Parts: sequence; structure tokens; C-alpha cells
Amino acid sequence: MRTSTSARVQKHRAALRESGLRPVQIWVPDTRRAGFAEECRRQSQLLQADTHEHETVDWLEAVADRDGWQ
Repeated sequence: MRTSTSARVQKHRAALRESGLRPVQIWVPDTRRAGFAEECRRQSQLLQADTHEHETVDWLEAVADRDGWQ
């Protein structure tokens, strides 16, 4: 027997599918994990001298739409 909550969730998901959407599961790094910040720092430092990285950052700065951002 379904609970009212699970029935509502099923109805909502069915409506999303009906509108042409599908569920996708995305796994991302756990920012709370010990060593996460250190690993980010290590990877960032590896990119400091990378020419392609500088080109990419310059391009992102040029095309970024920041109107209305503080």
C-alpha cells in the first residue's frame, strides 16, 4: 500500500516524464570529506602554469554574462 507522500511523488514524476523529462543521477565529490580542500588546492596548483587553462579562463571572462551579479 502506497503512502500519500509516495503517491504524490509518483504522480509528480509521471507528470515530468509526460512533459518529456527524464531523471538523471549525478555523482559529485563529497565536499565534506577529509582532504577535499587539499586535493582541490593540489589540482589548482597543477593548472597554474598550463597555457590552455589560461586561454580557457580568459575566454570564460570574455563571454561571461555577469549583468545583475554582485
